[in-house]
Amino acid sequence: MLKWLAAVSAMALASGCATLPPPAQVSPGAAPAPTPSYDLLIRGGTIYDGSGGAPYIGDVGISGDRIVYAGPPQEASAPRLVDARGLAVAPGFINMLSWATESLLVDPRGLSDLRQGITLEVMGEGWSMGPLTDKMKALAVKQQGDVKFPIEWTTLGDYLNFVERKGTSLNIASFVGATTVRQHVLGEGDVDPNPAQLDRMRGLVRQAMEEGAMGVGSSLIYPPSSFAETDELVALVSEAGKCGGMYISHMRSEGDRLVESVDELIKIARRSGAPAEIYHLKQAGRANWGKLDAVIARVEAARAAGLRITANMYTYTAGGTGVAASMPPWVQDGGTEAMLKRLKDPAVVARIKREMGKPGTSWENLYFHAGPDGIRLAGVVEPSLKPLIGKTIAEIAQARGVTPEQVVIDLTLADQGRAGAIYFLMNEDNVRRQTAIPWVSFGSDAEASAPEGVFLKSSTHPRAYGNFARFLGKYVRDEKTAPLADAIRRLTSLPATNLGLSDRGKLAPGMAADVVLFDPATIADHATFDKPMQYATGVRDVFVNGVQVLKGGEPTGATPGRFVKGAGWTGWPDGGACSKRQVQ
Repeated sequence: MLKWLAAVSAMALASGCATLPPPAQVSPGAAPAPTPSYDLLIRGGTIYDGSGGAPYIGDVGISGDRIVYAGPPQEASAPRLVDARGLAVAPGFINMLSWATESLLVDPRGLSDLRQGITLEVMGEGWSMGPLTDKMKALAVKQQGDVKFPIEWTTLGDYLNFVERKGTSLNIASFVGATTVRQHVLGEGDVDPNPAQLDRMRGLVRQAMEEGAMGVGSSLIYPPSSFAETDELVALVSEAGKCGGMYISHMRSEGDRLVESVDELIKIARRSGAPAEIYHLKQAGRANWGKLDAVIARVEAARAAGLRITANMYTYTAGGTGVAASMPPWVQDGGTEAMLKRLKDPAVVARIKREMGKPGTSWENLYFHAGPDGIRLAGVVEPSLKPLIGKTIAEIAQARGVTPEQVVIDLTLADQGRAGAIYFLMNEDNVRRQTAIPWVSFGSDAEASAPEGVFLKSSTHPRAYGNFARFLGKYVRDEKTAPLADAIRRLTSLPATNLGLSDRGKLAPGMAADVVLFDPATIADHATFDKPMQYATGVRDVFVNGVQVLKGGEPTGATPGRFVKGAGWTGWPDGGACSKRQVQ
């Protein structure tokens, strides 16, 4: 042990890490302190504790599912010792925008994220896996893509408990979707709720918060959520805010009306009393690339005024969404079946094509901003369409001898509204600048899959396999857009604090033992738009709730992941934030 302590002390001096405090002095005649004992001891790594402070060479002791020691090297015993010399030791990373909702049901390992150090998947961008009506369940089963599964739950809490019982290598959490709540009460039409209906919607939000939801998530470019007025959103978010939750939003526009949409998000935060976060901060379309300064100014002014406004991002210049999103939202008024019926009407199709060809004055025209050369087909369910995956809308149009607009309509009809695409919309300089913003965390906006089995039936976006490694490798190490200690803070304690999680996001006694060991010198993404299903490298070991789920870069198959609950959960010892607000 003395040789070990000498070795790690030498490493600390050589690496330039923070100076360690001197060993505690024992008074003459005093009995020596007993040697600490842990279940697991991670020794000699460079500790990045998640606070953003200077790293240091030290040890992390774990007993059960908790960290009980994080500090300088010490004499201690444990049946399991992990040599972390030469590696960064950090809290597990938090994915603030996960679509692992379905992928974890068929593959609980979540390998595309696990191999990047993710230990917590946060779901609920507009749509959540509950609450559901019987009609919503039937519709969801009918619209399933390559991944198929029975729906054996009704509420959001039911789903999250179901995944935990079934087994998952990663922790899970979710916002309740504003879209899901709206659909539950109002269906999929362009209608406004009456007072009684709005009360029912608020009640569904409160129920989800009491079950452990993190807050309300919206996705306002997609019907039927795009039909929601600001007042409706304020009402739902106010209910979450009373329970200690937050608001998080794919805003109404990320392009032509980007600044106005940021203003709406800030207004919702101010009126509801809840913190708010922007999903996947971006400036979509060349005409909007110059708006980043205005967005930063709006957010920082709101923060200076006392509002907690944050954002998350992915590290790519292309987004991904449905092919149907290329058409104006009114096409989907009433749901998928109504849309498919409209697409068979020549007069309606002519109108759609006209609107696709010009900027959307009241909707997000992704087709116009990306152009048919900038939209690449990524996923379809219909087998006859599979050979088209990877081709652009322009290429398909040329091969078929039709207009690109007609291709969008034909693909939507042929795949029953399920076709997905990658849209090239953003600017690399802006992506790089955003990686340095201190109030920005990170989200993949993707499933957690593996290059095997059912996942090979379609392609995906490289962000599913490389988002976090790309941030740490390309941007932090190679381009030096942020110090590594602060980068780790923005992957750990920043999102944990935003979510109100008091026991995640830092390496400190009493915290949940979610820990990642990686090599800052080699961590890298390998996924590309042409070959997206390539694992990141550089993460060696991952522990979730004290159990090793990645060892030497390979999954162990363990499933210790848990449903991580928000402040409103009624199972907390004090009854949760919802009950406390009710008493007041």
